[in-house]
Amino acid sequence: VQLQASGGGLVQPGGSLRLSCAASGRAFSSRDMGWFRQAPGEEREFVAGINWRGINTYYVDSVKGRFTISRDNAKNTVYLQMNSLKPEDTGVYYCALKLGGPWATKSVADFGSWGQGTQVTVSS
Repeated sequence: VQLQASGGGLVQPGGSLRLSCAASGRAFSSRDMGWFRQAPGEEREFVAGINWRGINTYYVDSVKGRFTISRDNAKNTVYLQMNSLKPEDTGVYYCALKLGGPWATKSVADFGSWGQGTQVTVSS
């Protein structure tokens, strides 16, 4: 599976963005997915995850109530709706395929098929 994230940009604090992650390959619809982000000089961190049917989701505490992950398996796409953005949300956002580990894992090591990320900058 190859993944390509898009939808990033420059937004003011309090604004919104919707990221998309397009996947190629039939394995997408049967796999859990995740969004991660990486700020300059920081390690890549988990943001949100969704199971293969799109029913169950989980988030890092810092984005709960502001971000929503969803997916459309018919379109081979996973989304991240980001509202009430803060400067600390700035970073390159990546989508990834869950390869193993327990449900609700936030470990980078449990995900793969990293594609090109999309830059999100929250600044006034």
